[in-house]
Amino acid sequence: MTLAPDRLDRFARHIVLPDVGGAGQAKLVRSHVVLVGLGGIGSPALQYLAGAGIGRFTLIDDDVIEASNLQRQTIFTPAAIGRPKAEVAGEWLQAFDPAINFDVRVARIDRGNAAELIAGADLVLDGCDNFATRLAVSDACVAAGIPLTSAALGRFQGQVANFAGHRQGHSCYRCFVGDAFDAEDCDSCADLGVLGAMVGMIGAFGAMHALRALLEGVASLGDPQWGQLHVFDGLKPSLRAMRIAKDPECGGCGGVQ
Repeated sequence: MTLAPDRLDRFARHIVLPDVGGAGQAKLVRSHVVLVGLGGIGSPALQYLAGAGIGRFTLIDDDVIEASNLQRQTIFTPAAIGRPKAEVAGEWLQAFDPAINFDVRVARIDRGNAAELIAGADLVLDGCDNFATRLAVSDACVAAGIPLTSAALGRFQGQVANFAGHRQGHSCYRCFVGDAFDAEDCDSCADLGVLGAMVGMIGAFGAMHALRALLEGVASLGDPQWGQLHVFDGLKPSLRAMRIAKDPECGGCGGVQ
């Protein structure tokens, strides 16, 4: 794949990195990323993935913008209050880089529609705010053979991981949380509070981890670290990692041995 001169100039700082190079940049331009949730995590993730040159996005969110979102959801402005987040995210993307293709889906992703919404993706980045959606997305990714980057936040603790439950011997997100959370009754940031800068760090970390996964085998941006959960404590600050073991009885990936 040959990039046009203006695109070469736009991504020059990537291309001169031996860890990305021309082949890596061309792979990013060919990639299709599905973003689940365009809120605090999805906003910075979209900004950095679009800046990296991802060629196509599917933007999924059923929520509308509220004034309280503006403290951390960086692609929105007061003029957008009351409008669907996915639609406004698409407008941001169009203004940022008209060469990027995208689909907007103002919808809540669940077991009934997850397979259709993520179809054709090279990677799904999930930054949503409830376990039921996360588990539906994870199960759909395993079934479709699509890598998943999961990014989450609770007050001052962030969690980011890449999962490849569709691959032999690899765990999925359901291996991590189990079956007890297939419901929409978890706490939200409205109940717990959230610091905008902390969300930005986790969203950017998620974008970086997604890039590692997308460039696997093409460039040398680093090990995607499949099934390794990175836990960031924003108060100390500190970062630790733990391996999520594959559960042979997992309802999501247990059949993939």
